[in-house]
Amino acid sequence: MFTFILIVAKGMEEENIYAKIRELFGHIPENLSILQEQIDIDLQMEYYDCAKSSRCELSDGEIELHKNALYSDEQSLKEKKNILVRLASQDNIQLYRFIQKFGEECETELKDWTILALQESRMLLETKLLDENHIFISTGLGGKGKLLRYFIVLLSKKRNAFNETQKKVIRGEFEFLLTNHESELETITFYNKFVTMMVLIPLEITIKEFFREGIDECNQFGNFLRTNFLVTNVKQLTAEEINEFLQTHKGKRKPRKKKLKEL
Repeated sequence: MFTFILIVAKGMEEENIYAKIRELFGHIPENLSILQEQIDIDLQMEYYDCAKSSRCELSDGEIELHKNALYSDEQSLKEKKNILVRLASQDNIQLYRFIQKFGEECETELKDWTILALQESRMLLETKLLDENHIFISTGLGGKGKLLRYFIVLLSKKRNAFNETQKKVIRGEFEFLLTNHESELETITFYNKFVTMMVLIPLEITIKEFFREGIDECNQFGNFLRTNFLVTNVKQLTAEEINEFLQTHKGKRKPRKKKLKEL
């Protein structure tokens, strides 16, 4: 048995995820995994909804029929998804290897679904081997090792383009902050009125406090960043989506993160 936890940055930037897990389970399980890949949240929810209704015990003969059906052109995409869910729930090392191989060969439409099936199969095997509940944490942006990935948008206080000095300050301060907290800066991109970052951060860090600290450090060099920022772990937003969000919320007293976090 394993527990699936889907974390969406909707209020979570003000919470410590480790603390929430401890509250739910009474302790931090040693067997805690983070989905590494970036997979659409809606697809993940579709997979786990399907898993609730499609899991069943399969005989050896049924397993062979299912394996053959996955490679059949006569099977619909929906039926192949159901088959993968059934195979992933069998607690069978041979099926784990089969799903892994299938994922390397399957059509693009099934790639992400197969990744989820492989993850489920692996955790069922590990749970049986270690005889302890396995916690699986998933977000739209995935992670790396024990780090969660977030997409962050910092905003220019006067809605002006950042000058070269300000760019150096932002890059330098956040690289220093992230490194000191065993975090990583994957990308940083400057636009006229905002800067975006893709970052990897440990579960135990409270996002709001963490980035407010970075903004405060930057603002010692000219007070040029707004103290509010946008955060999501659902998807990487385009410049057009960010501009649309800012334009929609322009002039509102509390224009911050709520709708963005629901994307």
